Amino acid sequence: MTLFYLGFRSFTSSSSSSSCSSSCSSSTSSVTAADIDIPPLQEKYDVFISFRGKDTRRTFTSHLYHALCGKKIETYIDYRLVRGDEIVPALLEAIKRSAISVIIFSENYASSTWCLDELVHILECKQKNGQLVIPIFYDISPSNVRKQQGSYALAFRHLEKCFRDSIDKVHKWRAALTEAASLSGFDDSEKKELEANLVKKVVQDIWAKLNRESSIDLRGLVGIEGKIEKIESLLCLDSPCVRCVGIWGMGGIGKTTLADAIFLRLSSKFEAHCFLANVREKSEQTDGLNQLRNKLLGEILKEKDLNIDTPSIPPITRYRLSSTKALIVLDDVNAPSQLEFLVGHHDQFCQGSRIIITARDKGLLEQKVDHDKIYKVEGLSSEEALQLFHSHAFRNKSLTADYTELSRKVVDYIEGIPLALKVMGSLFLGCKSKQEWEDQLNKLKRFPSEEIKKALRVSYDGLEENEKEIFLDIACFHKGYIRNYVKESLDGRGFCGEVGIKVLIDRSLISISKGRIEMHDLVQEMGRAIVCEQPIEERNRLFTARDVYQVLNNQRAATVQAISFDWSEIENLNLNDADFRKMYQLRWLRVGYSCYLNWERYPLQSLPSKFSPVNLVELRLPYSQVTGSQLWNEEQKLINLKVISLRFCEYLTEVPNLSRSLKIVHIDLRGCVSLVEIPSYFQTLDKLTYLELGGCTNLKNLPEIPCNVEFLDLSKTAIKELPSTVWSHKRITYFDITNCKFLERLPSRSCKLNVSGTFSLEGCVSLCEFSELPRNTTVLDLRGTTIKELPSSIEFVSSLTIIKLEACKSLVSLPTNIWRLKSLKSLDLSHCSKFQYFPEVSEPVEHLESLNLSGTAVKELPPSIGNLVALRKLDLHVCKNLEVVPNSIYNLSNLKTLMFDGCSELKKLPPVSVDLVSLLSLEALNLSYCSIQEIPDGLVCLTSLQELNLNKAKIKSIPGSIKQAAELSCLCLSDCKNLESLPELPPLLQRLEAGGCTSLKTESFCGRCLVALKCPVYDIPNWFSHQSEGSSINIQLPPDWFSTDFLGFALSLIRWKYSFKASNGESHEIKNSLYNPYLFGSSFQDSHEVFVWWYNVFEVVEAAQIPTAFYELVTEVYVDFSIDKYSAYRPIPEKCGVCLLYGEDAEIIKQRAL
Repeated sequence: MTLFYLGFRSFTSSSSSSSCSSSCSSSTSSVTAADIDIPPLQEKYDVFISFRGKDTRRTFTSHLYHALCGKKIETYIDYRLVRGDEIVPALLEAIKRSAISVIIFSENYASSTWCLDELVHILECKQKNGQLVIPIFYDISPSNVRKQQGSYALAFRHLEKCFRDSIDKVHKWRAALTEAASLSGFDDSEKKELEANLVKKVVQDIWAKLNRESSIDLRGLVGIEGKIEKIESLLCLDSPCVRCVGIWGMGGIGKTTLADAIFLRLSSKFEAHCFLANVREKSEQTDGLNQLRNKLLGEILKEKDLNIDTPSIPPITRYRLSSTKALIVLDDVNAPSQLEFLVGHHDQFCQGSRIIITARDKGLLEQKVDHDKIYKVEGLSSEEALQLFHSHAFRNKSLTADYTELSRKVVDYIEGIPLALKVMGSLFLGCKSKQEWEDQLNKLKRFPSEEIKKALRVSYDGLEENEKEIFLDIACFHKGYIRNYVKESLDGRGFCGEVGIKVLIDRSLISISKGRIEMHDLVQEMGRAIVCEQPIEERNRLFTARDVYQVLNNQRAATVQAISFDWSEIENLNLNDADFRKMYQLRWLRVGYSCYLNWERYPLQSLPSKFSPVNLVELRLPYSQVTGSQLWNEEQKLINLKVISLRFCEYLTEVPNLSRSLKIVHIDLRGCVSLVEIPSYFQTLDKLTYLELGGCTNLKNLPEIPCNVEFLDLSKTAIKELPSTVWSHKRITYFDITNCKFLERLPSRSCKLNVSGTFSLEGCVSLCEFSELPRNTTVLDLRGTTIKELPSSIEFVSSLTIIKLEACKSLVSLPTNIWRLKSLKSLDLSHCSKFQYFPEVSEPVEHLESLNLSGTAVKELPPSIGNLVALRKLDLHVCKNLEVVPNSIYNLSNLKTLMFDGCSELKKLPPVSVDLVSLLSLEALNLSYCSIQEIPDGLVCLTSLQELNLNKAKIKSIPGSIKQAAELSCLCLSDCKNLESLPELPPLLQRLEAGGCTSLKTESFCGRCLVALKCPVYDIPNWFSHQSEGSSINIQLPPDWFSTDFLGFALSLIRWKYSFKASNGESHEIKNSLYNPYLFGSSFQDSHEVFVWWYNVFEVVEAAQIPTAFYELVTEVYVDFSIDKYSAYRPIPEKCGVCLLYGEDAEIIKQRAL
């Protein structure tokens, strides 16, 4: 892709006004703000650009704006040439609605009160809404802006005279400049790089900031901006060394939120970045530290499956680590061993890397971080706390003075702890009257103010009894678990899980992140503390290994309802005295549930002999070592079992005895590759609803299935045939038998399956016939089967919309009744290599839109194909036997795409007259690689035709009627060796490919056509009045250059050689670019070619909504040719040229061509 931009410079200067008020505005005009039209505002913008028009409007600002638009970044820019004295409210609103503000400081920026007012408002939005601000110092040093020196000093002397009666405003402007100039941005004051490179860097930075994934929405975080800036200063981002910063504070104060916000803002400045959340909690899990380090190294080195299980990092990994500049966040660290294992010594990281550590223990941080690099997170100020509280208590609604006073009492009591403010705000949200507020506030005051956790306890005390049970379960066991899993677990206890979860979300006691239930550490600790208020022998929940050992070993387990612990922490302790049978109330054991047992990679082949599973409802032992019948003994009765999952237990050879588990609903045996059969008693499990056997690659036989099954997965099994009764089960709505490579036939009886949507037999390579299909199927996928024909019963599947028969290599024909499928829209027969006979279409078919016959063996299409009246796409590419196309194909008035490419035996098309109305909708016609020698006149003048591909066709000429193809924009003629001449081409043709046309003698010129000619010349045509070495050119325009007969610019470029190396050159894209595979493709053999095309600059300017009057002020144009960094072939321009085109030149140029 060739990318080029035109920059217009040097507006003619307006006369200066002598009045003080005029000179202190951003314009020299006396027009007021009320007289000026502001573009209509959108709901929101990604970027707002603040700039001084006279300095950068026609150069850097316009280039940046068009580059942002090219990236589809919604950008607000005030492109008016005249502004009033005062900034208009609509512009202030545009700033407020933008995510990022870009301030382009230039030489005369401070002389515009308009710009200064914009700047003040931008910084206010930054403070209030967390808006990102990016300063760019264009031809002005940051120091001059920060200290108001140089031209800024002169500007402020003038401003102080103009505003001597309102000097506070001037002081506010000075403060704003000082603050903005201290922010991280782009310094171009010394012009050390090309302007296009600067634009590219700015756009990349904005793009990264807009697209970064984070759990943080900066706009909703009160008072965080100042904290971020302080930590940024501690990070010293400009320093080349490795630097470590600590964030210290109490639980709930906002350490994680602050670290995440900094990570959000800064990660684009680093080659790699990693945020390790919940280090304390995750490191306590088995092999937790090792998993954390692997995640850290994997994200920095960009290796998904990195697994290092040695204490030290291998030398090669350490070397790679030292070569990658990274941003690392370790969140919630509570032990020195975690720091040493995860980050070790700073010298193992690349220079310029930054490490941020959050912890509650300052002493811990001091072991790794310099004392002056530890930032203490303080609570919110009174006003910030009030704002945060209001956002949760009133959802930003207006409130009276009485409620404001009550709010202040609550805020003063909570003392600025963000988490407590959110929780308490949500609690007060339910208070409907002032009296309820007073009562709630009095209830809050019963707890000592110094104990913030007890303030959270108020939210717990306000819950119903069942809601409290749900909260305590989540605090002890469910944090971080998938929401639906927790809901099902709570439902199993008799609670209404979904309602309970919603109540806890509304009270800010839990949140949902990526489908998982999350709970702040402070809230979790409060919940666990409530459980621990009971004596250990009376506790109903155990969640630490120490408590589990003490309770189980001392026979105190009668009251225990739920247990969760890491077996590795107590496996060496003696638990011989533990008796699970005495735990009458036990409903949940994370290592061995009573109602719910979920133990991934269970290390034993059977359950403990003393374990009584009589109340077990769910048994999940995925990826375990179990083999089958020995999983439990005859005395262990699982009569209440509803769910069993042994998925991916690779050693499982037989299903454990479930004959007495008559309540079983869900059996999941997916991926049990050693399983060879399913017990016959399965047919007696009449409550079985879900049966998952997918991936049991050695399972060859399947018994009869109980009639209540709704979900049946048999994919990738070795079954050869299905039980005959399966086909009659009316309840089955999901049925997967894809990739059953040994399946030879389907049941012959009437199919009663209630499967809707897709019915797929893809990959059943041995399936050669079937007679019945589910009647509610909408998509039938038979790809890769060996069927020879479709059954005649296909017509009764009336809801079919898509039939996929790709690569059915034994398919010979289709039944004619297939056209009775009134809903069928797409029929794909591609690569059915034996398919020869296309069925007759006896009557009009008004629904089929896409027909793919590519790669089939059809020799001719029947005349009745004209009855496919709704057809929009007909694909016949690589039909190497196709010889005859009927005249009726021209009756397909809705056809948009017609493809004959690669039909090597197709030597002619039926004649069609220019006067004959046919193929009214055809937009793309592909006849490449065909043996056609002559194209019918009426086929190339179609009014809707946009693309005509004749590459490597054997044609000698193109009908002159092609000039009537008013919409034709692309004509491909590459390697047409017999083509001798081109007729007059359509006026809207934009792309002409004619490489390799060795017999071509003359070329026509079309006004707007991109002409790419293979010319053995070594210079730009001499009629290009402006020429330059390299890839860019600057032109001084004559005073009267812009006139009514100005057509645009003729552009020319010499390609010198290819470069297949990665490019670090400029690639500055605006609205228009010229993509032409021929132009830069591999078909050229010579080292020098000239390319000439016409570029209508009006199209870009109109798209950018720049007024026509803009041209009258332009005195200079800059053209830059670049090569897109994603181009496969990368020619390097040696020379370029530009010529202004006027109406009188057109005829002369037509005669010259080149």
